[in-house]
Amino acid sequence: MNPFGIFLTLALYYAFTEVYSRKRVFLLNPVLLTILGIVLILSVSGISYDYYNDSAQILTFLLGPAVVSLAVPLYRQREYIYKYSKQIFAGIVVGGLVAIISAVFILKLLGGSEVVMRSIAPKSITTAIAIGVSEKISGIPSLTAVLVILTGIMGNAAGVEVMNAARIKDRVARGLAMGVTAHGLGTARIILDDEVSGAVSGLGMALNGIFTSIVLPLIAVLLF
Repeated sequence: MNPFGIFLTLALYYAFTEVYSRKRVFLLNPVLLTILGIVLILSVSGISYDYYNDSAQILTFLLGPAVVSLAVPLYRQREYIYKYSKQIFAGIVVGGLVAIISAVFILKLLGGSEVVMRSIAPKSITTAIAIGVSEKISGIPSLTAVLVILTGIMGNAAGVEVMNAARIKDRVARGLAMGVTAHGLGTARIILDDEVSGAVSGLGMALNGIFTSIVLPLIAVLLF
């Protein structure tokens, strides 16, 4: 097995994590810098993305178990989550709708085309679901995938800092904000700070994916 992709990804992530641990500035976010670093190295060296991707397949495979592992903090915090189940449900509905409507109308104000608006609408749900929703509402699935990833990166890089600046301290609110808007990458970030918020974020990510996949095709006629 060719270890190039695994070694490059882990080496860059470790290096940037060390930098971020010394100076916690969102622009030094290790996920963001690792992606940019890989792009730069592949571009300068002339190494094809297919070569890198083939050599990093084990990391892609591990994404599945990583997502499943989010059930562990969810199980541990089940009583806390049950206690706030009504608030969590309301947050998913409101947050999911705001994520859709705000993206569409901001793009509309900027003069974006309808097909791009259809592609950006499912940006706040996980990639696998977002691609299917994009196809269903006549968006561009490949563009949707890119927008989903960018949303996750930005949420991972700046979400916690934005909530801190806004003095949002409630653990449920912080978890919902990250899970509903920034899906997996947002959840991966918030769980490092607090397991309760991480559990709520994982639940929010999963339920918002279901909610958006049902609601967005129904309200598409009103939005576009």
